[in-house]
Amino acid sequence: MPTVILLDVSLSMTKPIETIDKLETSPKQLAILGINAFLDQMCLSTKLEFISLMCFSSLYEEKCPFTRDYNSIRAALQNIDDYDKTCIETALHGVNRIILGEWGNNTACEIVLVTDSSIGIGPTSLKGSLATLHQRTTKNPFPVPFNFPARLHIVCITPPDDPCFVRAKPLYQKLIDLAGYESSLSVPDQLGEGGVTSLFQRLAEKIYTPFNGTLKCGNLKSKIMLYPAPSHSTQVANIPCENYKISDTIEVLGFIPVPDIGSPMAVSRHLILHAIDAKNPMAMETEIDLTIDDDMVEEGRTPSFCVLLHGALKVENMAALVALQSSCPHWFGFIYSWADTKKKSNLMLTLLPGPYSVPWLGDLKNLGCAEQFDQCGSFPIKPAEKRSYSQNGVVWIRPSGLQSDIQKILRHARKLPEKTQQFYKELNRLRKAAISLGFLELLLALATIFEQECLSLPGNVHPDCAVQLHHAANVLKQTQSQDIKFVITPYVANYNV
Repeated sequence: MPTVILLDVSLSMTKPIETIDKLETSPKQLAILGINAFLDQMCLSTKLEFISLMCFSSLYEEKCPFTRDYNSIRAALQNIDDYDKTCIETALHGVNRIILGEWGNNTACEIVLVTDSSIGIGPTSLKGSLATLHQRTTKNPFPVPFNFPARLHIVCITPPDDPCFVRAKPLYQKLIDLAGYESSLSVPDQLGEGGVTSLFQRLAEKIYTPFNGTLKCGNLKSKIMLYPAPSHSTQVANIPCENYKISDTIEVLGFIPVPDIGSPMAVSRHLILHAIDAKNPMAMETEIDLTIDDDMVEEGRTPSFCVLLHGALKVENMAALVALQSSCPHWFGFIYSWADTKKKSNLMLTLLPGPYSVPWLGDLKNLGCAEQFDQCGSFPIKPAEKRSYSQNGVVWIRPSGLQSDIQKILRHARKLPEKTQQFYKELNRLRKAAISLGFLELLLALATIFEQECLSLPGNVHPDCAVQLHHAANVLKQTQSQDIKFVITPYVANYNV
């Protein structure tokens, strides 16, 4: 998952301090040393993660955009200037903008905030920001909790018994409580190069613990690694079992044609890599490399069930239904071959939120062999009417998915009249999905959102923007809008009269 490293470059980070080794240094120098140790640990555990470096004081600046080239981040750390006071809220606003612009609001991210015990001064300090937490308006919200799944890890380069840190600790604790998702606050055991390096190494191990398990099918099995590592606890609303832990052994239960699966709802998707046995002298280096060259010929001669399964699924266009937890018999996933380019394909694992994730297949626990039935039809069942185009169904298993669809409609609304056709197309798509799910409250909520958007429009927008929003809000309030066959059409206005 993407990681943002937030480095405090205020004047308090340059104050001289004395380490446990009686050496004079500064929090900034120790922070740079710790971040380099963090990157070194990343090179050992995984080199596929994207990392961005940001610096902040009263303003923020992205020093290095998201990259897998960790050397570029190390180079950027050597050219960092010092600025004025600390303003953590500004930095978190910057993280929101950068991640939403780069990854959207469905990608889980890690945020590592490196600072000393300073919380800033005046109304822009962390204390001032948290004091006005419940007085914010929708135009100036507090950046935490984030608009995307994220864990906030605050690292303070200061002794644990420092008076400034003792006073600031309740404020930091309140901030990570707002962030949620197992956020953390940590300080080095000893203020020195060894203590800071050890702290950042432990943090990297905690964030990026690789998942190593076994893929099994009958008597065949293979050691595998999942990237990114699945969360230890997966919580999905309205599912009977909310807390799941994926088992170390993933067992193949059967095979099913890929067209019969379609595009099911998913909790997460993971790349399956062949795990390297450290005890095998023929094994490759511990670094993960998805390319193949002549130096790996010997390794390629070693039999692997992963390679056999991948080739079979790709050739037969099949997917493997797997059990993800032995103690929970109704948590399943699909393993299939996925190609990102025409010349390269990968073995992927999709985690399903429940046994009814594929509606036309019914309860996945009741699936059996095709030989047990006299007649076996194909799925999904096609409707009688023929359509000239195909469109993916609307799936909401997280609040962020519904929020993304609403924000997409509002983005089209602000660009009216150029985006009139797209605005009504997305509006009707969202409305039909809400009616199909019995979510009629969403229609009234959309009407309210459109009315509020009309009141907040700037004066330089086209008049058709307010007219179409007001028209859509009125139609959504009418009973006829609850008919799934009804289509909301644009309001025809003549501005030349």
